[in-house]
Amino acid sequence: MPRSQIDIFVQVLQADGGTRSACINAASLALADAGIPMCDLVTSCSAGYLNNTSLLDLNYLEDSAGGPDVTVGILPTLDKVTLLQMDAKLPMDIFEDIMQLAIEGCKAVANYIREVLQENTKQLEVCRGV
Repeated sequence: MPRSQIDIFVQVLQADGGTRSACINAASLALADAGIPMCDLVTSCSAGYLNNTSLLDLNYLEDSAGGPDVTVGILPTLDKVTLLQMDAKLPMDIFEDIMQLAIEGCKAVANYIREVLQENTKQLEVCRGV
């Protein structure tokens, strides 16, 4: 779409943590559902470390407890990182574990989004008699 601009605005009505990841996933799904050509979906997930435990998709209480957390966005098919934000310091070995956990979460989200898109496409085909 040369010489085009697509603006996406996301309004969060209620939050329980993970708003950045939720907004990224919603925007990616909206673009794919609208039929915008993309080389891959962008999916995002957060992971953190609290009380010597690795956590995936932190809720508000876990996020506000003060432990380090990492938000990751990836292109799952291309296996490329598009976003990496960390709010506190972590030892390198723990960071690698948290990063891998977040990437696995991103890939799980991508699989779910693809399933939803395929089901939606099948429903549209049935409605159109294809």
